[in-house]
Amino acid sequence: MIRQPAVAGSFYPADQHELTDQLQSLMPAEHPVVEAKGLIVPHAGYIYSGAVAGELIAGTRVPKTVVLLGPNHHGSGPPVSVSSVDGWSTPLGDVSLEADLRTQLCRQIDLLQLDDRAHLYEHSLEVMLPFLQRMQPQLRIVPISLRSLSLDDCLSLGDSLAAVLAEWPAEVLLLASSDMNHFLDAETTRKLDNLAIEAMTSYDPAGLYQTVMENRISMCGVLPAVIVLQAAKGLGATSCRLVRYAHSGQVNHDNSRVVGYAGLSIS
Repeated sequence: MIRQPAVAGSFYPADQHELTDQLQSLMPAEHPVVEAKGLIVPHAGYIYSGAVAGELIAGTRVPKTVVLLGPNHHGSGPPVSVSSVDGWSTPLGDVSLEADLRTQLCRQIDLLQLDDRAHLYEHSLEVMLPFLQRMQPQLRIVPISLRSLSLDDCLSLGDSLAAVLAEWPAEVLLLASSDMNHFLDAETTRKLDNLAIEAMTSYDPAGLYQTVMENRISMCGVLPAVIVLQAAKGLGATSCRLVRYAHSGQVNHDNSRVVGYAGLSIS
């Protein structure tokens, strides 16, 4: 079974040629490409967050396998939902699931459950795929949707991911999908987002979780970000670098109610 796109035509173009043209404009070809163990990438419509996502992914060497972790905006399915289908379709073509790695992850990590309810209408991972396809034509993925996890759950899941991937024979990139604060004015949003970004660039997964909760920062992908930071640390990462920050008011010129977008590289 192939998962069909849920947000093609709204978050990004449904037409292959239009999408290719937009990706070309969002992903600078002259950008130097660096190694990374993980990425934290925004997931709004391309008109809003595409420049941040495009610059980050265009500047990253993308291996053939990517484990994607994103928030469950709809609340369907179990807390940790792993897509069970054979592939995900985009206007650029189908992306196969890395079935052997998925099986190994589910076998070794009790929290993981095969369930597609969380993925059916979810946009947070789907919108990553065209960017990744442009960088890696042989892309294979393991999509994981997350909700309702404690800090201990997140740190444990990150450690468990690292343990499996450390033994995996092929290189794997971790990707956390997250926007930053939602629907406050631009000045307040920047202040709140800077608190979360400081925790990430200080490489403090627990501190990120605590900062977001204590300051009520509506960072929808805080759970994926904490888990990817923790997992990448277990795989030897020591730094988290902010590549680009933006907010929606810079596009629609409404600074009274914005969403923040941050792209970070973990290495």
